[in-house]
Amino acid sequence: MNGKIPAYLYEKGNTVKMIVFTAVFALLFINIFQPFGSRAWYPAISDFKYFTFSSLIILTGMLVVVVSRVILAVYSKKNDILYWQYGFWILCEVLAMAVFYSLFSKFVPKEGADRDFMDIFRQSAVNTALVLLLPYAISWLYFSWKEKSLLLANMEQEKTADSHTRTLVAFPDEKGDLKISITLENLLYIESADNYATIFYLNKSRQSRFLLRNSLKWMEENLTKDTPLVRCHRSYIVNMDKVKILKKVKGGIVLELDAENTPDLPVSKTYYESFMHKFSQYTV
Repeated sequence: MNGKIPAYLYEKGNTVKMIVFTAVFALLFINIFQPFGSRAWYPAISDFKYFTFSSLIILTGMLVVVVSRVILAVYSKKNDILYWQYGFWILCEVLAMAVFYSLFSKFVPKEGADRDFMDIFRQSAVNTALVLLLPYAISWLYFSWKEKSLLLANMEQEKTADSHTRTLVAFPDEKGDLKISITLENLLYIESADNYATIFYLNKSRQSRFLLRNSLKWMEENLTKDTPLVRCHRSYIVNMDKVKILKKVKGGIVLELDAENTPDLPVSKTYYESFMHKFSQYTV
């Protein structure tokens, strides 16, 4: 109870959503269940007029919540809000609205003059608690779910980015002997020529190359799954994390990499479909 409440409970956008949801809930609650004996106050009016009248009452009553939440927002900028403080704050909102509805029930309808104020207040407190606490609870559950979903999504993105950054790509030769390992963060592209492949990568911020006797087909089959590596041409495999610009030109599509002194890599018709499928995973 002495812990701090999560910030999403008093964040401005969530507060507005909660107030609007509470007002709609209260409007439906009053018109469907007609608490406080409210429908008997005006037996001669139509349902539409009753709906209009109850809407005005609810909007006026919700001003109590609006003022309360503005004060809470100002207070939260300089002070931590503990659970027990937040619970007490809500209790004050319930009592304040109960007093408002009790005064209205006592002095506005003609029938209210004969009713005991404390009886009206007790009934108003119960109904007001239902009107406020149910939508409050639903809102909190939604905000909590949304916050946790966002955190999980961010964690997943960070995990994916981190795995890409730290993953070492092993390059064996045609006999299976390991010749070099390069992190995905530093790998630029691979170019083939006959039975050899030249691996271009960054080493201490400078572009380097390594000649390897192995086929690009083997690398495509063994290195491109679940990685940002994709074959874009019969002579090239590119690291999608290093593609800065995809540009359509007269001859087709070319890729500009985020590294100095690198050539524009073409996307051939043969690999266009598979490349665009991988590319779609890296676009917003």
